[in-house]
Amino acid sequence: MSIYDWLVLGFTLITIILYGVWKSRGQKDLDSYFLGNRTMPWYIILLSIIGTQASAITFLSAPGQAYADGMRFVQYYFGLPLAMIVICIAFVPIFHRLKVYTAYEYLEQRFDLKTRTLTSFLFLIQRGLSTGISIYAPSIILSSLLGWNIYYTNIFMGGLLIIYTVYGGTKAVSYTQSLQLAIIFTGMFLAGWMVVHLLPKEIGFSDALHVAGKMGKLNVIVTDFSWTDRYNIWSGVIGGFFLALSYFGTDQSQVGRYLTAKTLTESRMGLLMNGLVKVPMQFLIMLIGALVFVFYLYFRAPINFNQGLLNQVHNSAYAPQMQELEQQFDSLTIVKQRHVKALTTAIDTDNKDLIDNAKLQLQNTEGAADQVRDSANVLIKKAAPGAETNDTNYIFLHFVVNNLPKGLVGLLIAIIFLASWGSIAAALNSLASTTMVDIYKRMVNKDGSEAEYLRMSKIWTLIWGVFSIAVAQFASGMGSLIEAVNILGSLFYGTILGIFVVAFTMKRVKGSATFWGAVVAEIFVVAIYLADVISFLWLNVIGCLLVMIAAGLIQLAIGVNGYVVRRK
Repeated sequence: MSIYDWLVLGFTLITIILYGVWKSRGQKDLDSYFLGNRTMPWYIILLSIIGTQASAITFLSAPGQAYADGMRFVQYYFGLPLAMIVICIAFVPIFHRLKVYTAYEYLEQRFDLKTRTLTSFLFLIQRGLSTGISIYAPSIILSSLLGWNIYYTNIFMGGLLIIYTVYGGTKAVSYTQSLQLAIIFTGMFLAGWMVVHLLPKEIGFSDALHVAGKMGKLNVIVTDFSWTDRYNIWSGVIGGFFLALSYFGTDQSQVGRYLTAKTLTESRMGLLMNGLVKVPMQFLIMLIGALVFVFYLYFRAPINFNQGLLNQVHNSAYAPQMQELEQQFDSLTIVKQRHVKALTTAIDTDNKDLIDNAKLQLQNTEGAADQVRDSANVLIKKAAPGAETNDTNYIFLHFVVNNLPKGLVGLLIAIIFLASWGSIAAALNSLASTTMVDIYKRMVNKDGSEAEYLRMSKIWTLIWGVFSIAVAQFASGMGSLIEAVNILGSLFYGTILGIFVVAFTMKRVKGSATFWGAVVAEIFVVAIYLADVISFLWLNVIGCLLVMIAAGLIQLAIGVNGYVVRRK
């Protein structure tokens, strides 16, 4: 990066930190630290909800996901708007009426302490691991830009976030997320515009979309049904609905966002607007990835987008073999350029036969290039045993660093950092609040002062930050991070959602039946995932239904009043 990029990056990040510190003045107790004294308007709630979802993974990995697999991942969000409506009707009024700090407080009132503790524990495991993955995402950037060891960059990034979150609390998180998103949307719009602007002069936005469509990258809706297909309209609407219902309705990192609202109406407005905004937002982010794919049809792409790994090979005994493969890859790039120009000309003339022929030739050449890439990945594995050759997370970063003008590169890198800070800060805040309210304050120290609780809240934020850094050290090798974090969530969200659904709808089911029903369901969900017989989105549906069925059957076995039914 140039000096201008470093100046833009540094100025943007320092501004955000100072703004967050200024906005977080006056913390005195748990209510001010975790809920901002419940004073947030709906538009801050909306921006905070979006900011908590939109981590560095969203802006770093999603374009790469579209580049590699097309835009079908966007179907994952199709169930979200309906989930927002259900949450506004069923979840939010209860949380507001009871004035809870966390969603899990309600479960003790409805069931018992062990069910509340189990649910909190499942959340803490899932969110702690996911936060570690989220720390790893921006660390990739620093590692690539500065050539630092990824383990040191994890510590550096995590350390910055710990300082920022420990001091700021939820008010700093919410207000800085609002400013971050304004910068993020501006930067991503500029990135999308630059992709099209950098294409050959005769290729416009419409031409780029046509080429992306012919190459299968605009596959927004896939109607074919398969239990093992990760992204189709069925798994997106049904599985995505259950996942969104659990994430926004029971995950404290999101519940904590809308519990800060002034009123019930403000919470509902923030959630409903999120349902309207999220799908088009994700669509546009992934569209940038599809356009980047088209860009690299016209211009040379690296044989692997992770430049650090390529450098390792070039400094090893396998350098001559890699150079030979790169020459083959570059030759195929020239052929691809000829075929994509032919495809564009055929599209302009609307000649179906020419379009089909050019498309077939381009697909065949792209397939041959992929085979060369596979051979290069084998060499990378030999030169760097244990290295992750899946370069999905590096595609958009490579485009930004190598093609955008000075200053804009720094802004785009800042955007990825800001997205990371917003989501990770919210996650650490929710981990600390759940630990404090559901475990420490409930079972360890019931009679502490507000000052002591505030101090312990900051200590728990620090502890969870250190834990997340430790997880980040093991996050390499997970492939697409945006998939990894959602797979991890799906292992737990269905069970957690099932506990809440039982609480809301199955009034005769008591705590013990729900507790053991959840344990059974979680074991089955993990077993089904390990068997790899179904797409991960369906695990959210399965987990929820299993809790309901198992809890109902166990309650029948022990009797409605909690006594064992004895046969006469």
